[in-house]
Amino acid sequence: MPVYVMLTTLTDEGRKTIKEKPERIKEVNKEVESMGVKILCQYALLGQYDFINILDAPSNKTIAKVALELGARGTLQTMTLAAMSLDDFIGALKK
Repeated sequence: MPVYVMLTTLTDEGRKTIKEKPERIKEVNKEVESMGVKILCQYALLGQYDFINILDAPSNKTIAKVALELGARGTLQTMTLAAMSLDDFIGALKK
């Protein structure tokens, strides 16, 4: 399945939610997985973004739905990037 990098930034409402209930992060992860996306790894960040998520999804349509569903809540904003392994990238250059 395709791999995606999702960078997320919490809104004021999102920061408030996480402060009051940090376990909400894991609850959202379960919701994402119920939409057909596997979370390969996830890190909290310091800097411009609050989290980085490496996701395995069956299609662009699926990952777009996840990004829209999460963003519509008003607690975070996302930037999603399609990714490919270095071997796939090098293979594409050799064709």
